[in-house]
Amino acid sequence: MPAPTLPRPPQTSPANPTITHHLSDTMPVTRRSRNSSGPVAKGAQSRLSFGSKVTKSTTPSSKIHKPTSASTPPAKREDPVTLDQDEVDVGHVDSSAAVAQQAQAELAKPVKTEAEERADKVSDAQIRKYWRAHEMERKAPRVHQQDLGVEEKILRLFDMSSQYGPCIGIARMKRWNRAYKLGLQPPIEVLAVLLKEEEKGNNAIERAHVDSLMSSKFVVGEA
Repeated sequence: MPAPTLPRPPQTSPANPTITHHLSDTMPVTRRSRNSSGPVAKGAQSRLSFGSKVTKSTTPSSKIHKPTSASTPPAKREDPVTLDQDEVDVGHVDSSAAVAQQAQAELAKPVKTEAEERADKVSDAQIRKYWRAHEMERKAPRVHQQDLGVEEKILRLFDMSSQYGPCIGIARMKRWNRAYKLGLQPPIEVLAVLLKEEEKGNNAIERAHVDSLMSSKFVVGEA
């Protein structure tokens, strides 16, 4: 009969005698961590260090090439050019020649249109009646037109009627005929005034008053 196995006595730790460690044959073997001191296992990846600081190499200030005054000659200073006020072109455009040419083209038609035949039959009394009807629609009389005739007042009213298109850069008769062809029904009294003034030789009647103001060339200091 074999002898019975006696249990091992408890082993005391030399660092702390009060703590006892029971050793057993079944206790797993502890592994060495990578943080512990000692050689790194073969095949293990080494740690990356981000604490190191990278410094740039700077070029000494003595090696930087600085341009000297001798290498770059100073720029020449030009004297300001003085121009005569009459020689300066400020983009002034005069449309009087274009308006006169358009009016001649409208009057050069060999046959009168049906609208022109009706305008020839409009009397001066009918023209004044047309103007009085427009004045009755206003609550106050017009200002700055006391020295104008009825014909010029009617034409300026036609210039300011935007439903017939722009009045700058175009003859009044051409503007009236264009509005008539488009079915805008411009006043026949306006065409009558234009035909009567053309018969009198008043070629300046074809240009709108606003056009003459926009094309005027003002001189600084003469207001």
